[in-house]
Amino acid sequence: MPEQLKKRQMRVVGVRQVMRALKENALERVFLALDAAPHLRGQIEQAARENDIPLETVSTMEEMARLCRVDVPSAAAGLLKSDEKNSP
Repeated sequence: MPEQLKKRQMRVVGVRQVMRALKENALERVFLALDAAPHLRGQIEQAARENDIPLETVSTMEEMARLCRVDVPSAAAGLLKSDEKNSP
């Protein structure tokens, strides 16, 4: 599943974007780096739990950046729901 993070149109990267997408119920899965700051991990874990979104871990923020093909280490990423799932 982490391989899907490479597709730019299917994901969001970064704590702010993940939190925003969780509030909008736009994610189908959340990825969290184990070496992220504890308060950030706690926020994302709680929001994912409250929204019943599956959470997967990635070992480091550098690994997350590599999976997402971004240049900056990232604490979190999320897979966006597909359009079919968002339609009524």
